[in-house]
Amino acid sequence: MHRITLIFAFLGIFILSAFTVENEKPVIKFALLKYNGGGDWYSNPTALPNLARFCNKYLGTNIDPANATVEVGSVEIFNHPFVHMTGHGNVVFSDLEAENLRQYLLAGGFLHIDDNYGMDPFVRPSMKKVFPELEFVELPFDHPIYNQSFKFNNGVPKIHKHDSKTAQGFGLIWEGRLVCFYTYECDLGDGWEDEEVHNDPPEVRQKAFQMGANMVEYVFSN
Repeated sequence: MHRITLIFAFLGIFILSAFTVENEKPVIKFALLKYNGGGDWYSNPTALPNLARFCNKYLGTNIDPANATVEVGSVEIFNHPFVHMTGHGNVVFSDLEAENLRQYLLAGGFLHIDDNYGMDPFVRPSMKKVFPELEFVELPFDHPIYNQSFKFNNGVPKIHKHDSKTAQGFGLIWEGRLVCFYTYECDLGDGWEDEEVHNDPPEVRQKAFQMGANMVEYVFSN
């Protein structure tokens, strides 16, 4: 079997396992992407555990709240159908790391990049190294990722002020499939953090969690 096909089959097993009988041990974890360049990839440490709990409660998933950490160039990335990337600063992918991330995404994996503020000048050239033939495109509001269990008629919600720009959701689309979703001027991860970290109003945090759940549901159904 071709390596890509084999990896895709394994990812399919992991995705199907996200929806399991209650009280079964979770077999799937979200993964936080560890990258080089000096950017704080480790930002928002409570975000992914809280998102997992929200998805388990409202989507009926069985995701382990203890997320994994994977390096861009590691084979371990293929164990996780949903990888989250965040930070405030520089991002650097080596040639080997870019190729590994590309193969992961082609194999059926999904990358969510959440600009925690200041990532934009670094994310775009880094992902261009991964997919030189693709450009980030702003997703229309009728895209399925905005229309899962929760409806977002105006696209991604605005969670933090940042530069007071409109929140936007961009995607890299490979052969009709969204492989990377980039949330800009939005900061979903801050909304997923423990309540006392940023003191966001409950309704704002709820929107952040709902958008995160939509992403997860989109990945598990595609």
